[in-house]
Amino acid sequence: MSKKTGLISLLVVCSLWVMPKTASAQALIPHTVQLDAAKLEKQGLSLAQEAASLGQFQQYELALPRAKLASQLAPKSDRVWFLLGGLYLQTKDYNNAIASLKKAQGLNPKNADVQFALGSVHFQQQKYLEASNFYIAGLKLKPNDPEGLFDLGNAYYMLGKLPDAIAQYNQAIAQNKKFWPAINNIGLIKYEQGDTQTAVKQWQSAVAIDKQAAEPLMALAVAAYTRGNQQQGIALGEQALRIDSRYADLDFLKQNLWGTRLLSDTKKFIELPRIQAAIQQRDSQSAPKQ
Repeated sequence: MSKKTGLISLLVVCSLWVMPKTASAQALIPHTVQLDAAKLEKQGLSLAQEAASLGQFQQYELALPRAKLASQLAPKSDRVWFLLGGLYLQTKDYNNAIASLKKAQGLNPKNADVQFALGSVHFQQQKYLEASNFYIAGLKLKPNDPEGLFDLGNAYYMLGKLPDAIAQYNQAIAQNKKFWPAINNIGLIKYEQGDTQTAVKQWQSAVAIDKQAAEPLMALAVAAYTRGNQQQGIALGEQALRIDSRYADLDFLKQNLWGTRLLSDTKKFIELPRIQAAIQQRDSQSAPKQ
């Protein structure tokens, strides 16, 4: 906000720096600098593009000021408000996220992605019913969107509507056969229901699609170890943690919708000496060099 205010103030100040003519009986008419709205909007869209690029690299502290200024320079662009709302969401500033997304929605009510983003804000606030309503609204506008179907499945999962959740995941997979997160999450539900065999098949299918998908690899590791295949489980666990050591963090797993049974089995698994060694090795490799 301060940057745009400063810009206008500077122009106003400059307009007042007009020296009066000597020996003039007429009242001084100050010259004012006219703001070029089209030029400012173009500037705003350019800033928004910069902010989007920074956001992709999770540099939110740099992205947010640019997006804020962009929203003031191009206030009629729903894309700019949508971007700003998304950045606020990433920084967990939920009130500002909702306010920005509502502005985007007002400018373009037919933008399904805005509805999905509003759903995500409410989901992160654990308001799962409200989230599901926004996802449903988005899917009315974009009915075959795999991510929207997946998000609605997650909301149903958290509401305890497990058959509905699985139905949404399957719809997401029908739209995109390689959408492994939906395949993975069916496995999460099946494991909690005690159907470990089906869960394992789901996770195997997910890994077959993306061999660098750490989540289904870690789930397979825990399932294998718990079923008595200890060496296989440990090997898979080490492989998963080489890709992403966050999957040894129980809080992170809970955020990724891992259920009580799987979390309990994972807790025992990550306490194993070889798994602890893999975690420490990964952490030491990722630590900044002095």
